[in-house]
Order: sequence, then C-alpha cells, then structure tokens
Amino acid sequence: MAESPKSKVGSPKSGSHKGSPKSGSSPKSPGDNLPTIDDTILPASHWEDLNEEIRDDGDSGFSEAISSTASLSSSILEYRELHGRTYHGEVGKGEAWAPNDEKMLESMDIHHHFCTLLLNGKLFLSPLTKENTKKVLDVGTGTGIWAIDFGDQFPDAEVIGTDLSPIQPSWVPSNVKFEIDDANLAWTWPDNTFDYVHMRALFGAIIDWNDLYKQAFRVTKPGGYFEDHESSVNWQDEDPTAIPEDSPIGQWGKVYMEMGRKFGRTFRVIEDHVQEKAMREAGFVDIEIREFKCPVGGWPKDENLKQTGLFAKLALETDMEGYILYTWDTVLGWSTEQIQVYIAHCRRQLRDPKIRPWYLHRVVYGRKPEQPATAE
Repeated sequence: MAESPKSKVGSPKSGSHKGSPKSGSSPKSPGDNLPTIDDTILPASHWEDLNEEIRDDGDSGFSEAISSTASLSSSILEYRELHGRTYHGEVGKGEAWAPNDEKMLESMDIHHHFCTLLLNGKLFLSPLTKENTKKVLDVGTGTGIWAIDFGDQFPDAEVIGTDLSPIQPSWVPSNVKFEIDDANLAWTWPDNTFDYVHMRALFGAIIDWNDLYKQAFRVTKPGGYFEDHESSVNWQDEDPTAIPEDSPIGQWGKVYMEMGRKFGRTFRVIEDHVQEKAMREAGFVDIEIREFKCPVGGWPKDENLKQTGLFAKLALETDMEGYILYTWDTVLGWSTEQIQVYIAHCRRQLRDPKIRPWYLHRVVYGRKPEQPATAE
C-alpha cells in the first residue's frame, strides 16, 4: 500500500458500534505499577507563591457561539460531578476527561468552527462524492455540529453520530440521527456498512487505537474512506525560547501526558504518530497525512489563520477550567482554588503579545481496498 510522505507543518500537501467490553482491554487502574509523577511538573504552590498581580477578566475577541443541549429522561443522565462540573457517568469503558455541561458545549461548538477555518472551510479532506457517499458514521460526535453540517452538505446521505452523552440537539436535519455509544466497546455495526467514517479529537479517550482503527476498517465499505483529525496537547511558539518549561503553558502538556500514562489513554497521538501507524496496521491504503499549525490568538499575518487563531483562543478561554479540571485534580490532586490560580496564570501568558503560540493538528485519511474479484 502506498502512503504519501508527510507535508511540512502548516502547509497541506497537494495532490453503531454498541457492545460489551472486549476481553483483555480493560483500562489500567490508577496507581498500578506507576513511577512517581514527572518531577518537572511544578506544584500548585509555585503558582500561588508568584508575586505577580493576576488579572483574570475573561476577556475574549468574540462573543457568539452555538450551545446545544438535549434533555432526556434516562439513567444516562446520571453524570459524575467534580467541583461543580458534570462528566459522563462511568458506564463500561467510557470515562471522559472533559465535562459535558453547557459551558463545555459552547467551547466545543467554537472548536468546530475554528477546525473548519483551519481546513479552509472544509469539513473533511477525503475525496468524497455525493454519488458515492450514502451512509456516514461520526464517532465521538460531541454536540453533533459536524454531523449536522455534513448532513446539510450531503442531503442524500444518512449520517449517524455517536457519543457517550446525549448532548446533541433534538432538532436536526431529517438525514441525521444520534446514538449513545462508546467507541472503546466492541462495535456491532455489520461489516461494510459505511461509505465514510469520521473521527475528531479523541485523544485521551481511547484505550486501544489499533483496535479502534480495525473496527473502523471492518465497518467501512470497500472503496470507502476513514478519516481522523487529532491534535497535540503540547504548545509550541514561533520563537522556541518563548515558552519556558516552567511557564504555565510550558507545564500544560506535561500534565496531560502524565494523565495518559496514568490511565492508559494516551495524549501522545501526534507525538507517537499513532494515526498513521494504526491506519496502516488496520489495512487502509492510499493513506494521506496532512499537518497544520493551529495558532492560538490573533498573531498570524495571514487573515484566515488570524481568524482561526482568534476562535481557537476563544474556544480555550470559554472554558479553560473544563479542559484542565479533571486532569489536574486526578493527576495532581489540586484543589479548585489552586487550579483557578494556575488558570489565571495561563490566561496572563496567553495575553502576552510577545508569545505566538500554536499546536500541531494532524488529519489522516485512507481508503479501504476494493474486495478482490471472484473467479467466474
């Protein structure tokens, strides 16, 4: 099978699965045979002791975002609570590190918008046609906004979005529907069901990426496409010295990496090239890899990237607490007050005009080979 070489960062190259947990793949228990926490992660006292005035006024460049919620009378709505935020209940292997409440949903919809801007207005990069795209699966659909937009763009296709929580809207295009499901469980969709399978931002949520991709391969029709969009949690800067390791943003990725190590759900999808390896292992061909620098803030000179960066910053600042609360509490044991102090320092650093932060976003897609012709 041929795989295209990776493009340079920032310039793309030209050119329902319901079931019971599979044996042998249960998540690691916290504390099982673990070394001590990375000693380069600074303690909460570091941020509390800094003698800097912290002004955390929640400033942002935009104020509009769509928030979608659904109200269902079901045990599914028996969410976990942590420091006043709600999370998906621990059913099967579904343990979410991001909240599923209204504040996070607003951030997720803004995230969808800047992801679309990053791809120059596109929802996907696979070479799909309306004639050959009749049944679509969106795994980890979140608020369902991608599935809804795709359903509008492909009105003759049936689009199914799955997620752990019923947080999707009830008013959707007639060709779009949502189902509660956990991608870590055995998929029960029949073989060769979907013309296109889509995933986005599942880092930190998947126990076995190879198995996930094999499941996607199985349910994809011969000739159909599978596409996955993932991001790094490690911040970078145009000036490599601008984000010191002991700065708030410099610490950000370290705690996520520790979280992934502790619970067996890696955040190193980009760093370890998980997508490419798992896609090749699953059997997909014509694999394409496209990488993008996602700016955070309005520092880029390119107007499209500037808008992307402003919305990326807005998504983060809309619910920075939601992105880190569970991770920092679980890994470091910090109190709500200590986490809020750290957040204030993060906001302060993000508003420093001297830094130009960005992170790597990678899109990988591939085609399931046609079935070999049978002899007459």
